[in-house]
This record gives sequence, C-alpha cells and structure tokens, in this order.
Amino acid sequence: MSGICRNCIPNPFYSSPLIGSKRSGTLKEFDVYMQNKPGELSKICELLGNQGVNIKAIASERAAKRPLVKIVTDDEVTAKAALSRVPGISYELKEVIVVKLPDKPGELAKVTKRLAKAAINVDSIYILGKEHGITEMVLTVDDPKKAEGLLR
Repeated sequence: MSGICRNCIPNPFYSSPLIGSKRSGTLKEFDVYMQNKPGELSKICELLGNQGVNIKAIASERAAKRPLVKIVTDDEVTAKAALSRVPGISYELKEVIVVKLPDKPGELAKVTKRLAKAAINVDSIYILGKEHGITEMVLTVDDPKKAEGLLR
C-alpha cells in the first residue's frame, strides 16, 4: 500500500505501527438528502462514478421524510461539483475522523468511552475498511478538533 492517511488516528490503546493507507489528504463526509423514491441512490452513485469519484464509505438513514445517505469519497472537489448539479438533492459537508483499531472485541468501546469522558458526542460512525487485522472507522463528532487532540 502507498500513501499516508493524514487524518487517521490510531487507537491510543494500541501500540503497533499503523498500516499504510490508500488515502491521502483530508476526508469529508457528504450528508446527501435525496427524494424518497426508487432510483435516487442509483442516480447519485452513477453520477459520482461517471465523474471518476470513488465512494470509500457509504451509510444511509431514513428517519425523516427525506432519506439521508452519508458518503465519503476520494475526491471532495469533484463530488461537490457533481452533487451541486443534481435537482432534488441537497448535501452538507462534514469533517470526519478516521480511527484505526485492531479488529478485536472491545477496541471501539475504548475509543468511544474516551470520547464520552471528554463530553464529545459521536454524531455518526461506520466502517471505512478492514485489512490485515485493522479496522478503519469513520466518525463525525460535535467537536472534531478536541476529538483529534484526545485520540492522537
């Protein structure tokens, strides 16, 4: 693997060296609000793919009237331009924190407990990828700078 993940934070309770990352630069989460009808997710995924934007992580919710899809891409600039041209959708851009954890029971609990003790609320969390016994988690929090400082 090549590249350096500049916003990856190792698990503070895990002392082994980090594996390399295919990502470089800062990752952002697009919270995409779309119409509640068949084909909308397909339209967004196809649009991004046709523009050469790779989806690194995706999660969805349907708690409100408009479904929400959380998308982390490898190209913020192109994704922004593409999504801005689609009628019927809107999006918010959020900073994400990528935490690397050993893929074993209790590791995520250690990180979330540390955030809770510092009164940092986790807004969203999902898996970015797994490789060589390491899981990369994406987190959005209410105080990213404080969380990054705490987890470094």
